Amino acid sequence: MALRRITQETFDAAVKENIEEFDMDPEAALRDAVEQFESQGVDLSCIVKVVPTSSSNVVEDEQTHQILRALESLRLNKDLNDVPELSADLKGFTEQCQLGFAQRYLAAQKDAYPIIISVCRKSMDDPEAVLTAVSALAALTDGQPDLLDAEGQQFLLDVIKKYQTDPAVARVCICAVRHCCLKHEQNRQDLVKGGILPLLTGALTQNRACGALVKEASAALRVMTFDDDVRVPYGQAHEHAKAIVLMHNGLKVLIQAAEAHVDNTAVLSELCATLSRLAVRNEFCQDICNLGGLKLMMTLLADSYETADLVRQVLSAIRAVAGNDDVKDTVVNAGGVQLIVIAMNRHIRDALVCEQGSGCLSVLALRKPKNCAVIMAEGGALAAVQAMKTHPNSANVQKQSCMLLRNLVARMSNFSQPILDMGAEALITQALRSHQDCGDVGKAALRDLGCQVELRELWTGKHGSLTN
Repeated sequence: MALRRITQETFDAAVKENIEEFDMDPEAALRDAVEQFESQGVDLSCIVKVVPTSSSNVVEDEQTHQILRALESLRLNKDLNDVPELSADLKGFTEQCQLGFAQRYLAAQKDAYPIIISVCRKSMDDPEAVLTAVSALAALTDGQPDLLDAEGQQFLLDVIKKYQTDPAVARVCICAVRHCCLKHEQNRQDLVKGGILPLLTGALTQNRACGALVKEASAALRVMTFDDDVRVPYGQAHEHAKAIVLMHNGLKVLIQAAEAHVDNTAVLSELCATLSRLAVRNEFCQDICNLGGLKLMMTLLADSYETADLVRQVLSAIRAVAGNDDVKDTVVNAGGVQLIVIAMNRHIRDALVCEQGSGCLSVLALRKPKNCAVIMAEGGALAAVQAMKTHPNSANVQKQSCMLLRNLVARMSNFSQPILDMGAEALITQALRSHQDCGDVGKAALRDLGCQVELRELWTGKHGSLTN
């Protein structure tokens, strides 16, 4: 059942009633209002759950939220030439927006976007002023990509073009681009048509030494390859990834940026995540290897295996590029299997690392009997079994581990008994009971391991509906 919605005014009126009619103190009144609405199935995610207050520049009985005060101040001063005062208003508005989505949503409902865009346009020629204005725009559009219109799109493109060599302004503007493209296919397509891709790769190249900008631009490029807007039947994610690689030399740009920040794990995590999104074709996987990307990933895995977040992204990237059969062999010959198993054992309690580790080994084992032998010898199967024991409630860990075990024995049946001796059958059977998503891969693993498994024909060719 869909949750009910209320307006901010309705919520504030309930809090006010609790205070005035039931003589509650503000905190108790707020708590009671939240409990009452939630008990009625009301969604309060877009409601500012703070008691409105008065300020010295309003009538005594007029109470409002601080985000609305900041917005009203901007509304009154947006046409003034007093830059310091306008800058202070923008910073106050930005701080309020950063408190949470509810504040941003309320501001948007009160027409904050056209006010902010107006101020942004006015600040275009002043680096400090445009930095402050675009920061406010980035804060407002976080989680609200629908706000961006054609004027806003053109403004963002113009700012990046003009301030491409200014890392502070470019970073904040790229952040706004990222916010406006998350879960919004039309914004992505419009900005790509407007030329955002060469601007992002250009900003990466010209500001390679600035870790904050490299991280933001890499994340923005990755968002351009997403297909996360449920409102459209299909997007242009694959086409955008191809354009980044073929038309804008994206792989080389990202790998060179990674080489400039080998000690910055946050930046490296972002770059690896983006590279994995660009490995959408067999030749792209090989290009990453030829450009030194795979060597860099292996080095990171060896040197930074203690850092779970970086390990997870590196494993994801290796898993993506290993879709190429030649790259599979390169990874195995370079000692990649041993590094992956070490990383899994080191972070065995991290479900995401275990998922990516098992998935990575599964890809390396696919159609490669020699690789399967290396994985078994290095303890890959045992690591997957241990991951299944440690994370019984993680459907993704169970699924990837089942796929690995199945790939190991699909062409090497002599590995079946050693894997069964590890207790794999009971774990796979439990995964089948607990996770519907493991159905096909779990049964395939049991079948290839030589275990008893029930395989039902959903359609027998007879007249009638599918049998369940």
